[in-house]
Amino acid sequence: MAVPEGIGVVDLMIGFPFADKKQVYANLQAGLKDRQSSEEFAMPAEYMFKDIPDEAQDDSDPIEHTFSEMERWGIDKGLFGLSETSIEAKRRYPGRVHFVTEVDPNDAMGTIRFLKAKKAEHDIKAVSVFPSGLIPQVGVSDPLMYPLYATAIELDIAVIANAGVAGPRFPSAVQHVEHFDQVCYDFPELRLVMRHGAEPWEKLAMKLMLKWPNLYYMPSAFAPKHYPTAIIDYANTRGADKVMYAGYFPAGLTLERIFTDMANVAFRDHVWPKFLRENALRVFKMDD
Repeated sequence: MAVPEGIGVVDLMIGFPFADKKQVYANLQAGLKDRQSSEEFAMPAEYMFKDIPDEAQDDSDPIEHTFSEMERWGIDKGLFGLSETSIEAKRRYPGRVHFVTEVDPNDAMGTIRFLKAKKAEHDIKAVSVFPSGLIPQVGVSDPLMYPLYATAIELDIAVIANAGVAGPRFPSAVQHVEHFDQVCYDFPELRLVMRHGAEPWEKLAMKLMLKWPNLYYMPSAFAPKHYPTAIIDYANTRGADKVMYAGYFPAGLTLERIFTDMANVAFRDHVWPKFLRENALRVFKMDD
């Protein structure tokens, strides 16, 4: 069916065009060992995507470009990485910009202090972590992650963690979905969101969401025609409140590609408002 109009989409993974993509991912370069990833790719998982959005032009305004695309595709709000650009975007478009910030839990106390400062200064709604991309890697259920989880509960913010095989050519065991089981047991107050699809363990992700009330999922970085069938079936039955939209613009997908594909996703009528808006507002506590 066609995607319903007028929902006011909340995009949980959106940003602004990059002037130098390779520089954006410079923090991941030290962990890459193959020549193609480190020398040829502008972004470390480039082999996975077709028609990656172009880099920003020198004379363009990245904020206005993104918001023009948001208007075109019916996106009301976005969860943006905290940066000087996104801070300026929030000034221009109040009520439409919310912040997530990424951390390295290897520095446990530094992470705690950083999160408390950013919550006080910018009212961040979430913290994200890429377990496979850290040096050294830190698993989702590793003790080094526990201060992060405890602080997120204290600050009443959600935690977003990559789940499944990593896109960049890093080992992926630290992102195995089974790790989320232990975390949900130890932190029942935590709002924990699996990012980037959880494949090839998407059926386990579905089982764990049935089990744990505080575990959620977003198919970020997937063109909608590639959303896992198990997740679509889950959202259509018992999981309508657990699955929420996140794109991947401008890192790997255009909004045109995403929303053109979206019409082919077999969600039932009652799922669309929850998937595209309502779940995000609730889980990330965005003022509606």
